[in-house]
Amino acid sequence: MLCMCASEQKLWSSLLLCNAYAAQKVVLLNWNPKLIATLSCVCKWFDDLAKRVLWKAFCRARAPKMMLDLQSSGSHSVDGNWRALGKLLIYCSGCTKGGLFNNIHIPGHFVYKTRFSRTSGKSFLLPQCRTDILYVSDPCEHLDQGDEGDVGFFRGIFKSFSMSKVRKMLIKRGAQLHPTEVCPYCKAKLWSMQQAEMIPQSASCRLGAYEDCIEYYVCLNGHVHGICTLLPLSDSEEVSELE
Repeated sequence: MLCMCASEQKLWSSLLLCNAYAAQKVVLLNWNPKLIATLSCVCKWFDDLAKRVLWKAFCRARAPKMMLDLQSSGSHSVDGNWRALGKLLIYCSGCTKGGLFNNIHIPGHFVYKTRFSRTSGKSFLLPQCRTDILYVSDPCEHLDQGDEGDVGFFRGIFKSFSMSKVRKMLIKRGAQLHPTEVCPYCKAKLWSMQQAEMIPQSASCRLGAYEDCIEYYVCLNGHVHGICTLLPLSDSEEVSELE
């Protein structure tokens, strides 16, 4: 377990908390997010620092245009907090057997680099909800998963989810929150978009996946977590041409 004396804590606090600009510079100099997560787990004062300063600076450095858009409605924070968003940017949560995606177990892992697209997000929304803004990642591929074939995980985030048409439709349709599972990023309750019959065909086209083998959940804070069975490469290329 990491231990620091009072003088060492004061030194590190002085270096990192002098102002938000200095902390942002640390991130821009290739601050390792794994190190933020690791130190946060073993040191409370560092965890407090990360919550207040570092994760926000990391998100802004990692995806500046996306962060600017997510905050352009006037909000000074993001739904579900900055640490959750930082984790979403760099972590594929995988799944556990018997969990959200039932019969498959794939451990979560850090992802070095992921592209999030607002344009791709439109493909995951029903036509009547396409004024909502949703950023979705490219699928993280896990190939040759036995009977499940080639599996892809994707993740994303809604802008201002509390005011979105998707949320209003979920409520209007009486969609039930999952009784036990929670968001892997912020621990909020989840809605199943498959159960609510709100996954359009365009989502499978965008992912290069089988139409009947895609499912995703959205949490109360607007984080998206989904899975699909990917088409063989030659077939998915044909789908892209038809899209």
